[in-house]
Amino acid sequence: MFTRQPQQQMTEAQISTLAMQGNEQLTQAALSEMMSAQQAMQQVASHQNIEVPKHPDPRKARRQDIKQAYKLLRPAQRGKLSPLRWFGNRYRYNKDTAVCVVDGCNVAELIKHDNLYMRICDEDTGRSLWEMYWQNPVTGEPEAFIARDKVTGGKKMRGTYCPEHLHLYHLLTKWEAEEDKQNEMNPNRLRDKVKRGVSIVTVPISAVKQKDPQPAMLQKYEPFFAELERDAGKTKGISILNYKNPATGINDVTMVVFDLRIFQNEMEQMNMPTAEFQALLTQQQNLIQQPNLDVEGLSGQV
Repeated sequence: MFTRQPQQQMTEAQISTLAMQGNEQLTQAALSEMMSAQQAMQQVASHQNIEVPKHPDPRKARRQDIKQAYKLLRPAQRGKLSPLRWFGNRYRYNKDTAVCVVDGCNVAELIKHDNLYMRICDEDTGRSLWEMYWQNPVTGEPEAFIARDKVTGGKKMRGTYCPEHLHLYHLLTKWEAEEDKQNEMNPNRLRDKVKRGVSIVTVPISAVKQKDPQPAMLQKYEPFFAELERDAGKTKGISILNYKNPATGINDVTMVVFDLRIFQNEMEQMNMPTAEFQALLTQQQNLIQQPNLDVEGLSGQV
């Protein structure tokens, strides 16, 4: 259901090098904590099956996936004998929107290093978790996702979900939507609607007029165009141009454009380090070159 880009982990040597640059925000302790959080999320994903659960889509298996997702997304609670729980602090990581309520991951530091919310995209729509859950739908400004104590319902908490748990949360909402849709088609539900006075009208297929009839020869290309539309939502290098007949409103001409220049630019931007990381590298190069300049200056004076 989702696709994601591979991420690279920093080594201990790189952490030590960056920590020696004098940046107060990027101390060795902060960088080590950030790397530990990433490793913890990967371990949780591998041991607790947070990645996409596989099933052939029978209804019983989907219900099991929904039940398991609620277990994995339940906020971590303090022990029953903890004194903090007596004073109303029931949840362990219910601190602020920069902390995951499940595993306590520091989301703010994670976003600074590598925004995984933007790398995990829905295969059907091409939209990333960042666009769907971390942006205000009206203004488009960044706005943290707020978790609830009962996962999809209940009271709002002060914490959020890390990328791995938000990934699973979105899958859970899709599974529940599929379950609700299938329940609506249950004959018992239809009879209940009739009893409540809801009218059901059956329209013959022959009476439905096709708005845009398609030749039988082109039907075999439907999967190809469906794949194009999904990929067009992920990249600007694919454009689908439709030219409608002004008289009939039917697409007379459809063109697909692949722009290699845009593909190359997107790959370069994907591999390009962040502005903060580039500034650290520049600062490191200046410090390395500074001793050489001092030595040359002293030799000139001599």
